[in-house]
Amino acid sequence: MTSSVRPPFTRESAMEKVRLAEDAWNTRDPGKVALGYTVDSRWRNRAEFLNGREEIIAFLTRKWNRELDYRLIKELWAFTGNRIAVRFAYESHDDSGQWYRSYGNENWEFDDEGLMAHRYACINDLPINEADRKYHWAIGRRPDDHPGLSDLGL
Repeated sequence: MTSSVRPPFTRESAMEKVRLAEDAWNTRDPGKVALGYTVDSRWRNRAEFLNGREEIIAFLTRKWNRELDYRLIKELWAFTGNRIAVRFAYESHDDSGQWYRSYGNENWEFDDEGLMAHRYACINDLPINEADRKYHWAIGRRPDDHPGLSDLGL
């Protein structure tokens, strides 16, 4: 499998790659998300280390069984050649109804076909009141007219 957006990245193609990743993650479909990564992709997500699509699918399945009503916004931070750095925030709640806004940074490295070969993510969770939520679109893709992270002051 290949991606339509391949390195070396321009500002426009890096921004497109970030939005494509955001859109995929907002599907909350582990199998679909995993197709954006190489079969032997290596991740560090918080303190968890993953290798390959099968582990990615298992991880995302666990994640979205725990992080309910998940909605994500990603924003380009920097890019060069075959690498992109993003910052992101997502909102979700646990099965007790406690909402969180999780803030993070990711460093991505892509192969020549545009699939992500390496993903390094640092994430912090902030408990929030439901009234403090900022992401109110229907589950799925963030609408084009919904503010991004900078617009929301996040």
